[in-house]
Amino acid sequence: MKTLIAAYFQNQSGIHASIQAALRVPLAVPWPSKRDFLAGLQLLSVLQWIFSFLMLGMASLILLIYLAFTSFWPISALYLAWLIYDWNTPENGGRSSTWVRNWSIWNYFRDYFPIQLVKTHDLLPSHNYIIGIHPHGILCVGAFGNLVTRATGFHEKFPGIKPFLATLAGNFRLPVFREYLMSGGLFPVTRKAIEYLISRNGTGNAVAIVVGGAAEALSCRPGVTTLILSERKGFVRMALRHGAHLVPAFSFGENDLFQQVLFKEGSWMRRIQDRFRKILGFSPCFFYGRGFSSARSWGLLPFPRPVTTVIGEPLVVPRMENPTCEMVDRYHAMYIDSLRKLFDDHKATYGLSETAELQIL
Repeated sequence: MKTLIAAYFQNQSGIHASIQAALRVPLAVPWPSKRDFLAGLQLLSVLQWIFSFLMLGMASLILLIYLAFTSFWPISALYLAWLIYDWNTPENGGRSSTWVRNWSIWNYFRDYFPIQLVKTHDLLPSHNYIIGIHPHGILCVGAFGNLVTRATGFHEKFPGIKPFLATLAGNFRLPVFREYLMSGGLFPVTRKAIEYLISRNGTGNAVAIVVGGAAEALSCRPGVTTLILSERKGFVRMALRHGAHLVPAFSFGENDLFQQVLFKEGSWMRRIQDRFRKILGFSPCFFYGRGFSSARSWGLLPFPRPVTTVIGEPLVVPRMENPTCEMVDRYHAMYIDSLRKLFDDHKATYGLSETAELQIL
């Protein structure tokens, strides 16, 4: 009997020792530091942004189509009715939300790279402006971080100025995604939408256009700055028609955020990309960045490299209802000169060599 009791208590002691050892294991594992926690939040903020732009529109469309064939069909019907009623809103000033643009998540998004905004000259609230953003890069990170979110202090640096950013008109045909875009001050890059903002929305509007567009995205790669600009004159003509001042802006580091597989001009893959661009307005780019778990892995997250957007000096533009081709060419040339000066004055400060050149095609 004594032997059984002794064995029982010995077994209980062994169980208690095992439990204590198991409890000590988590305590021995180092907890994430505050720095690690912040880095995780920054990764998540960029991840949600990537998936919002790449998947939110199509996912919402598929979901609404699916619901239309279930007992939840009234949801799809109500949204369709709203879409028809609200169809022209994106081209009539949109529906910007200060609350969305002030989300705390954008601070983590800013700090991931980090993104910085540099002011060189004042923008007066008594005028309207067309800001040319260069280069396009893969996903226009600098333009989004500085002009859509309020994380980099645009409104404090340019008081009285309301920034808007142009994007593909097709994005505003996708359900839910269009609401997300408009809440950030994005609008379709159409003549009607731009003219509304610089002529019928009061003053103090800064309409930002990524001038190079999808064609420029196909040529971007780290360390090389090639702009598609020589024949892009529509924004200059529009500025002349409405007397909107032209402002060059350059995002240093934009092309360093992703690696891209480039195809030679004339190759069959490049022809496919060009055909997509002409039909749909965008080009399928074969790019990659870092993975979620490690900066050394491959994935769709951009590399954490600094992006600095420098807003240049406004080019005063007269108002003329029907500008001649000579006048458009003149102010287009003046704009390019201002952009080159902006690039040369700041390239060495923000990561490029003194010998780096701005290539304009």
